[in-house]
Amino acid sequence: MTETTIPQGLPMDRDAGPFDPPSAITRLRETRPVSPLAFPDGHQGWLVTGYEAVRRLMADTRFSSRQDIGIVHVPYEVEGMPAPTEPSPPMPGVFIAMDPPEHGRLRKRLTGAFTVKRMKQLEEQIIEITERQLDHLATLAPPVDLVAEFALPVPSLVICELLGVPYADRETFQANSAQFLVKDQTLEEKMGALGAMMGYLTELVTRKRAEPGEDILSDLARHEDLTVEELTGAAFLMLLAGHETTANMLALGTFALLEHPEQLAELRANPELTPGAVEELMRYLSVADIFYRYATEDIELCGETIPEGSTVVISLLAANRDPERFENPDQLDIHRTARGHTAFGHGVHQCLGQQLARIEMRAGFDGLLRRFPSLRLAVPAGDVRLRTDMNVYGVHELPVTWTA
Repeated sequence: MTETTIPQGLPMDRDAGPFDPPSAITRLRETRPVSPLAFPDGHQGWLVTGYEAVRRLMADTRFSSRQDIGIVHVPYEVEGMPAPTEPSPPMPGVFIAMDPPEHGRLRKRLTGAFTVKRMKQLEEQIIEITERQLDHLATLAPPVDLVAEFALPVPSLVICELLGVPYADRETFQANSAQFLVKDQTLEEKMGALGAMMGYLTELVTRKRAEPGEDILSDLARHEDLTVEELTGAAFLMLLAGHETTANMLALGTFALLEHPEQLAELRANPELTPGAVEELMRYLSVADIFYRYATEDIELCGETIPEGSTVVISLLAANRDPERFENPDQLDIHRTARGHTAFGHGVHQCLGQQLARIEMRAGFDGLLRRFPSLRLAVPAGDVRLRTDMNVYGVHELPVTWTA
């Protein structure tokens, strides 16, 4: 790819391997880290792949996160999904799609619930949940699907406990959240999954307001200035983000470690390296990769002028693989100091639940490697089904086995 080549749609083919960005994105970062991008509907937008540019963009609130002030174009073809012709209506409470000051009004209600101190207090509970799930895993005859039996249940149990969502309802919300994240689907399918989740959560937060308990949704429901619609939107965001991303990190992270046996052996022999290994896996994999912003005015970014009205596509994975920031970035190195990675975002929208995710991953990887020292793939690596069809990357299943 030369400097003058403008990509026709977002490159999405994982042709460099299951853990690496599409090679076209890597080449583009090397030649033009803030690059024009031709969208399938004819829009001329931008793709940002360089580490420095991504950090500047995400810290600049002139790049809006709202989708109700201008059209946010989709950078890939979606059969059955009509191209947007007008801004999307706002979803109350979904603060990831808000700008200051409205964003801050909602987010500050939650900040106290997700403090490092409170997460540390929850750590024993999270370790207990993880160990119980590992006990269950140990009763099964291999091979088993690690996604279904470990990677998905652990964060689902944790987020249900934290939010006060009955765990018995998990299959319904997991099915609907998975459907909502499918890229190639009709508008009716997407809105059907969203409607089912919002209907369920509306009933739940209404009950929390009437009879609050000892959980985050109850804490929020006590704030009379928040409407039921805002509570429902915030619950939707936390439930979706709280289990999908961590589940995929646990599964894809295990896959990555199994494919890097020297790193795996060292981590197993030195569990004190787990916190640093989690940061490195976050950097290396960045399962929540693609984000969007809307330019509210002409903005200069790293030598390029992005015109008002442009849809800007951000690749956090590309930024986290930038050799300008990380030495030998395409190597998984559990000894690396990966501090400063963008896997949790940057700026006012940096992930609110990042400490929770870190604790879950530390407990998950530590427990899995300790309890299953002979863990290995049960199929060839090339047969593992990748979630290239989803908006959060990972694997659909991870068949593993071990020696009893």
